[in-house]
Amino acid sequence: MTQPVRDTDVSPAGRVVILNGAGSVGKSSIAKELQHIASAPYLHVQMDAFLDMLPEANLDHPDGLIFTALEQDGRPAIAIQSGPVAARAFRGMRHAVAAMAAQGNNLIVDDVMLDGEMAEYVELLAGREVFRVGLFAPLDVIEARESQRGDRMIGLARWQYDRVHRGVTYDLEIKTADLTPRDCARMIKERFQL
Repeated sequence: MTQPVRDTDVSPAGRVVILNGAGSVGKSSIAKELQHIASAPYLHVQMDAFLDMLPEANLDHPDGLIFTALEQDGRPAIAIQSGPVAARAFRGMRHAVAAMAAQGNNLIVDDVMLDGEMAEYVELLAGREVFRVGLFAPLDVIEARESQRGDRMIGLARWQYDRVHRGVTYDLEIKTADLTPRDCARMIKERFQL
């Protein structure tokens, strides 16, 4: 039988790496590689996992996520708007990240921030080591990856592209187009001594 965890067993030193970038820039692949090479265990917290928690009926619904097809620079784009159910779920994600870090968990957060979410992370994680990493690639590279994946709505990356880094300051910026996920993970590990 497993012994219960006592408060004295919980380390206050949870470190948090936040990866931000447009869809298909490489966040999840980099996070998995970083888990593999980091000297301590890191949990991978994906925005997609919280998105998957939404009832299917709330996808493309005013209470959940609304997807609007647009044309941007002569190409298809998909705008996303969060209704109250989705907004609560994503706000809950940020609070869950803070709660997990408070229990001493090291985390790699994989998110797409479009509305000032980084400021909320910083506020919620005050007093912890937080490393903000911006992931960048040319739009044509991201769109090619989006198309190859087969699990994304074509046009999401185009709409996110000019919005995702707006007003965000990073501790490290990485251009992912010509690097492998392992190369990017090594850069993060070395920069922050993970």
